[in-house]
Amino acid sequence: MHMNTNHANLSELPIYQKAIEIFDLSQSISVYMNDELAVLKNDGSEDMNIYFSGDIVQQSISLAPEIANAERERHSDRKHRHIATLRRLTNLLYRNSYRLEKSDGNGKDFLPILRRELRKFKKLQHNWMLTL
Repeated sequence: MHMNTNHANLSELPIYQKAIEIFDLSQSISVYMNDELAVLKNDGSEDMNIYFSGDIVQQSISLAPEIANAERERHSDRKHRHIATLRRLTNLLYRNSYRLEKSDGNGKDFLPILRRELRKFKKLQHNWMLTL
C-alpha cells in the first residue's frame, strides 16, 4: 500500500499530529523549567540543564517538517534521509528528557509524560514507514 499524501491531508496523519503534540509538550516543559533553571546557583553559575530544555524544543520543532519532507520526497534515498533524521531526533529527545530529569526543577515531573508520548511516536513512526 503506497500512500501519496499532499499538504491538505498531511495534518490528518497520526504521526504528524503526534509530532505537533510532542512539540507543544516540549515547549511547555521547557518554558516551565526555564523559569526555575534560569535562576543562578548560589555560586553564581548557571544550571547547565537549561540547555537541555532548549534542546528538547529545538529537536521537537523539527519533527513535523521532517515528516512533511519525507512525505513530499519522491527519491527513495532522500526520503530515507528524512526518516533517519526523524529517528535521530526522536532518540535525542528521549535522551535529553532523561538528562533534564536530573535537574532540580519541578518541570521534571512532566518528562515521563514526554517519554510516553515519544514511545507512541516511535510506534507511529514504524507504522508510517511501512506506508512510504
